[in-house]
This record gives sequence, structure tokens and C-alpha cells, in this order.
Amino acid sequence: MSTDTPAPTILVIDDDTEVRYSLNRVLSSQRYRVQEAASGEEGVAAVKKQAPDVVLLDNRMTGMTGLETLQHIRAASPRQLVIFMTAYGTAQTAIEAMKYGAYDYVVKPFDPPKLLALVESALRTQADSKSASSYQPVVNSEEHKEGIVGTSPAMQEVFKAIGQFAASDASVMITGESGTGKELVARAIHRHSHRSAKAFVAVNCAAIPENLIESELFGHERGSFTGATAQRLGKFELCDGGTIFLDEIGDMTPTTQTKILRVLQEGEIQRVGGIETIKVNVRVVAATNKNLEVLVKEKKFREDLYYRLNVVRVKLPPLRKRVEDVPQIVDFFLQGLFKAKKTKVRKVSPEALALFCRYRWPGNVRELENVVYRSAVAATGDAILPRDLPDEVRQAGEQEELAADSSTSAPPSAPTETPADSSAGGAESIEELAARLLAAIATANPGNERAALAQLFGDKLPSAETPAPKRRAAKKH
Repeated sequence: MSTDTPAPTILVIDDDTEVRYSLNRVLSSQRYRVQEAASGEEGVAAVKKQAPDVVLLDNRMTGMTGLETLQHIRAASPRQLVIFMTAYGTAQTAIEAMKYGAYDYVVKPFDPPKLLALVESALRTQADSKSASSYQPVVNSEEHKEGIVGTSPAMQEVFKAIGQFAASDASVMITGESGTGKELVARAIHRHSHRSAKAFVAVNCAAIPENLIESELFGHERGSFTGATAQRLGKFELCDGGTIFLDEIGDMTPTTQTKILRVLQEGEIQRVGGIETIKVNVRVVAATNKNLEVLVKEKKFREDLYYRLNVVRVKLPPLRKRVEDVPQIVDFFLQGLFKAKKTKVRKVSPEALALFCRYRWPGNVRELENVVYRSAVAATGDAILPRDLPDEVRQAGEQEELAADSSTSAPPSAPTETPADSSAGGAESIEELAARLLAAIATANPGNERAALAQLFGDKLPSAETPAPKRRAAKKH
């Protein structure tokens, strides 16, 4: 840092004395000037009195919450750079923070080098006279259950993108394998946009016959084809002012692609068999599990349409790439089934959870939801046990156990990707993986570890610190 210019001022707003102390030490080591505020009210007053260069703002505080504080700060100083801090990296928190204008957000516990890099990035943004956000604060926003679950880094990036781009009218392209939750993301984008009071219409382009897709999207006039006994409005007219979600857009015919391009370019449609041009105001969110870049090169997808749709890109990771989210997703589905009175099961044993995490999930979250339901129905007690899981899930875990046992005598083979993309040397036993998952869940719920673990596993659960051999021995008694 140059000594010719005053050191940047960082305001830390957190009601936890230890957190403020730790952040002060980290920031002061880089010769930043650090100010502290123990509440949201104090923080807003500090921003108004002497605008700091960057604000580090905690979410859960006594009194005014972090999100409320963020809104007050942005109202008082719209260009203020705010880095949001939270110990709970949920979709709702991430989306709301970015929507209300946070520069970025970080999940506790912090990695000091990464936090410092983020602060430096914010300062560079300020130096370049760029606004931290072009979005205005949203008033009286309701809490929504997005249905998108995960605290993994990959999902945090998805949440950020939703919050950052929801307020825009730009077209969005969502990519990801089948079953990763593309429609959930599209709905979240709509829900957090200024179009939320209008319709959201989802269209699966692959499920509609080729001879009906244009009528479905753009409507038709009476007598325009056999069976058209009356005028019909298409999806674009029905969601005028709202958002249309075009799923599996890679399966669209060239003729339909041309008409979609016209909507994006001119904001107008023409019904099948009609001559009238109809103006529509619709935001298009498209999704595909195909490689559109390859389809463009093969002349199977219009290049101009591709660029029109691909203004904002959101890439969803497959479930096997975020195995650390599996326990939370399993619990989410279990609690949903319980509330809907479809099952009395609310827990899963550590051994069963380990099998959930070892399976590769080719059908992603959609397949996981189905397996949780099937397993809960099959369970005879109040918890899902390994015997309740489908054969393919159980056998996947057994095969890894056999592979681990045989690896001690077999010659070395080429390395394979593990479900968690781990670099560990050997395959973990079910007990060892269960212990690691328990520890991960506890880390994701600081200060509330026992409640989080008990909700998922029940009262009889092994300690995350208990060595695996001891737990195996205990099971024999």
C-alpha cells in the first residue's frame, strides 16, 4: 500500500466483540484504518458521519438485522461499498444481499487472504469510480422459500448471480445437467425482479410436438390449421409484463428460433395464421442441458439467437460436484415430506447419509428427491437406514468399500474422481465419511451445532470428534 495516500478506512459492523477484534487485527496488518460499530444503528450513523471506503457488515445482529442495515446504508449513501458477512450461506440471504446492493458477500469462518483480496477488489472498484451496484433497494420484500438448497462455493456463486441480475431485464441463459434445478433458479430470478407481480410461465420446448410449439408460444387464429376451432393466446401474450422460461431451448426448431429472435429484437409476435403484429413486454430466461456452442458451430442453433439469449449466464453444478450440500438437501426434502404429511420420518442415520453422499446422482437433485421419498416410505422406524435405500444407492457404497479393501493388495491404478472431488489418498469407510459429514454440518451451523445435527440424525448420533474405530466398536455392543 502506498504511503503517499491516506490509508483506506474500513468500517466493521458486527455485534460480536471477538469477530470485530479478529477483523481489526487482519485489516490493521495491511495498514488499513479500522472503525468498529457494535450494531446496525451504530453502523448507519458511522456511514452518515464519515463515509468509509468499505463496510464489512454482519447479517445476524441484535436489533437491526444486516439486511435492514444494508438497506439503510444504501439509502443514505447509494454508492457505499458493502461486503456482507454471514455464517449462514442460504439462498435467501445471498440473493437478498446482492439485490439490496451489496458489493459481494462472504461466509464465515473467513479465510483472511481471501477476505483481504475481496476488500482490495472493492477498493479498486471505488478507485475506478464504478458503482457497487446499479440496483435500487427493494422495500417491504417478503421472505421466500426458494427451494434452492446449498452452502457450497458453487451454489454461493449461483445465489450471487440471481441477486445481482434479477433486477435487470436482460435475457438469462441457465446451463446445467438435467435435474440440477434450472427452473427453480428461473423462478427465483423472476420472484426477485420488478416483474414479480406479473406471470411466470414455464415452457418445456422438448416436450411439445414440433407442429404445436409455435402455436403454444405465439398462439393461433381460428381456422389457421386443422383443429383450430377458436382463437388462442400463446404463452408470450399470457405472460406479458412477466417472465417466460424456455426450458431445453436447444431442442427448438429453426423456424421457432427465428420467431424467438424476433421477440428479443423487436418485442413483438404474430399468431399462427394471423397478420396482426402484437407487442409484448416479456423477459426471456432460457435453459439447456446441451452445449449450445457446439450446436452453433454445427449450424443447428442460430448464432444470433445464442448471443441474444446469452447476455447473463448462470451455470448450475451437478450434485456430484457439491457433495457437501447433500446432507442439507436430504434434510430439506425430509422436512418437506413430513410437513406435507406424506411420511413420519424426519431423520437419517449417519451410515445412510454416507451412502447418500457416495452415490454419483446421475439424475442430480431430482433423483435425490425421488430417492429420499422412496426411502422415507420404505422406512419402518423414525429414521432412514441403509436397508431403506434403493439397491443402486446401497450398491454404490458397497462397491467403493470393496474397492477400498482390494486396493491394499491390487497394483496401483489410474486415479478416479471421488464424489467430493477429494484429493485424499484412499477411499473413506462409511464411518469415516459419516464423521467428516457430521463435522461439515457442524461447521455450517456455528453456535447451533447440536440442534442442526439432532434435527437430521435424532438424539443418538456419533460425535464429529469421535474416532471412527471407537464408533465401530460401540456399534457391536
